[in-house]
Amino acid sequence: MASRPLDDSATARFTRRVEDFTCEHCGREVRGNGYTNHCPRCLYSKHVDVNPGDRASDCGGLMVPVAAGIERDVYFLVHRCAKCGLIHRNKTSPRDNTEAVLSYFGRPIPSVPRPRR
Repeated sequence: MASRPLDDSATARFTRRVEDFTCEHCGREVRGNGYTNHCPRCLYSKHVDVNPGDRASDCGGLMVPVAAGIERDVYFLVHRCAKCGLIHRNKTSPRDNTEAVLSYFGRPIPSVPRPRR
């Protein structure tokens, strides 16, 4: 399955949505805060957006955590869609399982286009 990178312009547009959801990977009930985009227990997400928060994607595949890193003192996760291959980078949350996040450190980080400034 080929990887499809995130469009540079997509990160510039963000719609905040406060939504609760049930993780489709581990079944945890997750309370959203408007910035929640992955399960804090298993770190899986769902491919529902074209631009963050817009819910415009018709893919619906599970976003599998594949790597983690740190940049400017901010931890991040990298997800790859199991259905279409989209790669997306997300900030972690203080609610995230620290051991789970750290388990992805040291894995190769797929290239994700950086936003233009």
